[in-house]
Amino acid sequence: MRTLFFLLVLANLAFFAWWRFAAAPDAGGDPLPIGRQIEPEKLKIISPADLPATPVAQKPAPPPPAPAPPPVACLEWGSFTLADAGRVEKALEPLALGSRLTQRRSEETTSWWVFIPPQSSRQAALKKTAELRALGVKDYFIVQDDSDHRWAVSLGVFRSVEAAQARLAALRGQGVRTAEVGPRDTVAAKLWYQVTSVDAPLQARLKDLARQLEGSELKECP
Repeated sequence: MRTLFFLLVLANLAFFAWWRFAAAPDAGGDPLPIGRQIEPEKLKIISPADLPATPVAQKPAPPPPAPAPPPVACLEWGSFTLADAGRVEKALEPLALGSRLTQRRSEETTSWWVFIPPQSSRQAALKKTAELRALGVKDYFIVQDDSDHRWAVSLGVFRSVEAAQARLAALRGQGVRTAEVGPRDTVAAKLWYQVTSVDAPLQARLKDLARQLEGSELKECP
């Protein structure tokens, strides 16, 4: 038994020696892992400044500005009497309009009246005025000149048709049913100043001028 024990010990020692010194390295292992996996000549130290820049999200481009409104083809300012021409042209001088400024003349009714159409005779006109008094109307007169309006009853003469229509509405409220509005046979020459190629800034300046001259009007050319 002792001999067998020594033989087993010798056999184990021999196997260990063979495995440690004679056996080939494992094909799946790497006996020199550090030397094979680290290549110091390929390493490079870089500074933060050499790092590639991180792309920054760009803000969307602002929308293009809205296009300017197209110029107005033509505006005219009026209407003025011939006596007003010098004052109006002086007001337009600072605009340096040159050939863009022209003048248009027209004939316009300068007064409007509210009236009851001509009666058949003076007696008929007097009868009509008595009816007016009964309704509380006191401002009137009978037209007696030799014209187409002879024996008409005038109820007021006004510078604008709007004022005449307001008077007629008031009379309607008092019960007057036969009155009407019409031109008072007074026609005068009037001036309109026309300006072409009007852009937004020039239009604003013309509006300012129109506000300064009470009763004038700025509108598109006919």
